Amino acid sequence: MKKIGVIYGSTSGTCEGIAHQIAKVLAVAALDIIDVAKITTAQLNSYDVLLLGSSTWGFGDLQDDWYNGVNKLKAATLKEKQVGFFGCGDSDSYPDSFCDAMGLIYQEIVGSGCNIVGKLPTDGYNYDASLAEVDGEFIGLVLDDVNDSDLTEGRIVVWAELIKSQI
Repeated sequence: MKKIGVIYGSTSGTCEGIAHQIAKVLAVAALDIIDVAKITTAQLNSYDVLLLGSSTWGFGDLQDDWYNGVNKLKAATLKEKQVGFFGCGDSDSYPDSFCDAMGLIYQEIVGSGCNIVGKLPTDGYNYDASLAEVDGEFIGLVLDDVNDSDLTEGRIVVWAELIKSQI
């Protein structure tokens, strides 16, 4: 079985909670759920699959710890790794930058030779624009735990099953 690392950046705890939910569904060990603020390039290199999660702050900003995290990702060997994205946003308050943090991380590593897994349709979401939308689909799991918390668990399960089928 491929070794999965669930890497998250979380300020308020929401994205951390989502990371743990994802890990539970995928049977990822607790030691493989890592705060991006504490990740090393060597740890990143040790995984076959990286699931990268960030909340979006303000008008489309990365969660603070991801600024250094992106540099660590770019220093890692991502070629032929499978990479999936998950993120949290608020589509009511920030409809023009919904889950943009995922898209910002994606933009930094898309040319690295990694294989993106877990893309999902945009159906069922209400937003105006998102950097997490590429070629008419989301690059990963987008969650609005503020306005659609009743859908979060089901969306995680669907995405996790998709990830399992693609890795």
